[in-house]
This record gives sequence, structure tokens and C-alpha cells, in this order.
Amino acid sequence: MKFKNIFIAVSAFLLLTISSCKDKPGGGGINLFSLEDDRTFGAQVAAEIESDPSTYPVLDSAQYPQAYAYLYAIRDSILNSGKVVHKDDFDWRLRIIEDDSTLNAFCTPGGYIYVYTGIIKFLDAEHEFAGVMGHEIAHADERHSTAALTKQYGIDVLFSILLGNDQGTLSQVAKGLINLSYSRGNESESDMRSVEYLYPTSYDARGAAKFFEKLIASGGGSGPQFLSTHPNPDNRVEAINEHWESLGGKVGETYESRYQQFQNSLP
Repeated sequence: MKFKNIFIAVSAFLLLTISSCKDKPGGGGINLFSLEDDRTFGAQVAAEIESDPSTYPVLDSAQYPQAYAYLYAIRDSILNSGKVVHKDDFDWRLRIIEDDSTLNAFCTPGGYIYVYTGIIKFLDAEHEFAGVMGHEIAHADERHSTAALTKQYGIDVLFSILLGNDQGTLSQVAKGLINLSYSRGNESESDMRSVEYLYPTSYDARGAAKFFEKLIASGGGSGPQFLSTHPNPDNRVEAINEHWESLGGKVGETYESRYQQFQNSLP
């Protein structure tokens, strides 16, 4: 990997300071990380997460092979839709975190996807979960994660981590990913990408909207960052459904029974 020198890092920081004032649909601004940076940084964050089992009790894939096989089959359906730009550039590795009280999922730069048992058990059907996974894949595919992390921590901090000079901050950055605040444009774009990813598959592409609807019906509660922040869930349901209609309004499968079997396979 070709690391940035100090001059480039300082220049990049100045560029980002200017570009971060913009909040355009689709992310806007300039992403100063390369794809290789995304992969390297994502791997570092994933290693940090999995070195802390008390905070992140990740289920062992060897002990739950059927559950992981099920999740990877959903992932493959999305990646093989032909709509994921960086399908072959990122790892797209999945891990389940055993925590029924946490309604969340997140994806690191470079495609390391984490889903909590809380959100798995909150959902009712496979297409809903696929919609959530599609949303998270979109954040990495559109490279929102590195842009948001840079805005939150600063380009100098992230490049220091990449260079191996600031590993003490890595734990803080890993924890920050769980509730990373994306821009309005990033959230809307990920919603739309989720529909586009699912539409060519056998799934009903309105899966994320169904989750929003259930979240609204339950009173909102302390939902995950990507569902509780702006734009509000009502507007996001409407936008997702409108985008689905614009693609042709194909009604796909929900796969409720096999999703229930998957839920029952978890601790």
C-alpha cells in the first residue's frame, strides 16, 4: 500500500475542511481515501472489534454454520444483483453480534458487516433483513463510511491509524461506527441503493420500508442510527416506495417462514 506523506495528508485535510461543508445527495464533497485505504482501514477496525468480545460478543461461525450460511446467501443475492459497484473490491464479510437489546447493524469501510441479534429478532421476514443489509452495503459501496469518519475524527487521525501511528484511537473509532452519523444525502442514497440492489433479485425490494413501518408502529424507541436520524422514518417509507414504483413496482418474495427458521437457529 502506498501511504500518504505528510504534505499530502495536510493538503487532504484542508480539502476535506472545505468539502465537508457541503451536504449533497449522494454524499457530495471529496473522498480522500483510496479503495485500498478503505480495505486496510476496515480490516483494522474489524480486528479491533473482534478483539473485544465483552463489548462485541460475536457468534462463532463454526458453532453456527447454518445461521452464517443463511446470511451469506442473502449477501450473495445482493452482490450478484449487478448493482453493487465495489462487489469485487471489498471483502463483504459478515458477523453476528449476540445482543438482543441492540436494534442495530453497521458496516465498516471495506465491507465488514455486523448485525446484532436484536435487529434480526425484531424483523419479521427475510426481505426486511435484506433491505437492512442492502442499506449497510450501500454505505460501504458508496464509500460514505470513510467520508463520515473523516468528518467526525479528522483526516489526520484516520491517516495516522492507517500508518500505524495512532492505534490508541482505533478502539474509539470502532465504537463510533455503531452510531456513526451520516448526512441526509448519505442516508437517502443508501435507502435508494437498497431498493436498487434488491429489485433484480427475487426479494420484494421494499424490505427497508417495511422495517421503517414496523419501527414507526412500535413507537420508534431507541432505534439504530441509520433508521432514527433524518430524514424521518415516515418520509423514508414514502421515498422508498416511490423509488420502487419508479423501477416498475415488481412485487417480490418475503420468505417469512425460512426467516423464522433462521431466527430460531440463534441463541
